[in-house]
Amino acid sequence: MPPIDTSPEIILLWALLGYIIGSIAFGMVLARLMGLGNLRSIGSGNIGATNVLRTGNKKAAALTLLLDGAKGAVAVLLARAFAGEDAAQVAALGAMIGHCYPIWLGFRGGKGVATFLGILLALAWPVGLACCAAWAVAAALTRISSMGALAAAASSTFFMVLFGYGEMLLLGIALTLLIFWRHRANISRIRAGTESRIGQKG
Repeated sequence: MPPIDTSPEIILLWALLGYIIGSIAFGMVLARLMGLGNLRSIGSGNIGATNVLRTGNKKAAALTLLLDGAKGAVAVLLARAFAGEDAAQVAALGAMIGHCYPIWLGFRGGKGVATFLGILLALAWPVGLACCAAWAVAAALTRISSMGALAAAASSTFFMVLFGYGEMLLLGIALTLLIFWRHRANISRIRAGTESRIGQKG
């Protein structure tokens, strides 16, 4: 097996490839294919699974969740296979930024929750599973999807330390900050008691 090339140019290339993979807007593609309309004019206008669910099509929402998670995992696994762990982490960050700020949607993308969880499952599955559990518990208790996202992000670095993935801490902090930044409007609505509940239309 040839040695892995970890030169700065190769690492930068994987960041770019991660961005391209992450920027695929599966929610919008599925909404168009299934005749659900333009997600920009539905609910929050977001391109993620939670807003797809507001169309009333649970299948489309589930597929969006799965595919948005898968693209984060694919970026990580491809980079790891061809260029090693450093490239995998850089590709992970690229995929997350691509989902949140895709160039072909005017840098107006999603909030990154499914992609975030897919990335963690691919990088370190115990951390990913624990964060999925944190999301599920918080979302089930509050019926607020954004609460699940914030709980998963806030706990991610703790789980990295707990399960022995300290080398991921810088990436974990960056992803957590990005999740909180993308949810800043949700945080304001949570404080005001006006945040939408899971499955609520409009």
